[in-house]
Amino acid sequence: MSQAKPHTAAVADRPEYRYHLLRAATERFQCGIAALSPQQRDEAERQARQTFALEELVLGSDEARDVIVPDSQVQAAYGEVKGRYADEDELETDLAHNGLDGAGLRAALRRELTFDAVMQRVGARHEAVAETDERLFYELHRERFEAPEQRAARHILITVNDDYTENTREAACTRLQAIADKLRGDGRKRLTQAFARQARRASECPTAMEEGKLGSVKRGQLYPELDAVLFAMDEGEVSAVVESPIGFHLLLCEQIQPARTLPFNQVRERIHQALEQRRRREQQRAWIAGLKERSAEPA
Repeated sequence: MSQAKPHTAAVADRPEYRYHLLRAATERFQCGIAALSPQQRDEAERQARQTFALEELVLGSDEARDVIVPDSQVQAAYGEVKGRYADEDELETDLAHNGLDGAGLRAALRRELTFDAVMQRVGARHEAVAETDERLFYELHRERFEAPEQRAARHILITVNDDYTENTREAACTRLQAIADKLRGDGRKRLTQAFARQARRASECPTAMEEGKLGSVKRGQLYPELDAVLFAMDEGEVSAVVESPIGFHLLLCEQIQPARTLPFNQVRERIHQALEQRRRREQQRAWIAGLKERSAEPA
């Protein structure tokens, strides 16, 4: 297969283009330019031509003329790249393998930063997001703001390990059943404290350090055996002994938070950001489309 070529040899030799080619090779194939197969090189060249041409188009616009990127910002970007290497020599060696050097990398980074600054400036021209837009989005997409049922729970775990007499399957189940029987003798008001003490003393799960707390749990977060039991319990109830792949459990359902739709005021900022981001992208796409149309017009 013949390799795809950039528009001209002069462009192919420019460090800014080599940077785009290296970025395409890294993003698509996780390797440098020299390690690309012929087919991979074709694909990387195709992507590099597209991104380089877009960068050229944007940097040649009126909006880019007065954008100045400080040297300190370029140096910071260069330092970020350098930080991926053991030292300067390793960076320079790798750059050389990809047809670049330190000066070429800085030039490419300056262009990239300028491109980003122009696109941010253009995107900022988008139509402001009003409260009516936010509320309309909320009403049309209520399903996105549904909070599923959650249950605050604690558990006690006794693992099964035949290497230890007290942790054989039968012994582990018997030990936990004894704890369950003892807990059921406690009144509702004392149950949480009693369960917490037993978890701290007997549980073989790291949550014992937090008195057995599992936190607020949604369906599907626990082992299926535990999930089915927990979401069938009443608030303040202790389960029967439940077996999972890692051993035997007792569950305490402390609190049930029913499924609900989050109120508008709670999600408004999230909606605003999403709409603003969408309008920013739309503004940028429309502006680039205009640039392309004008560039295609005969002189």
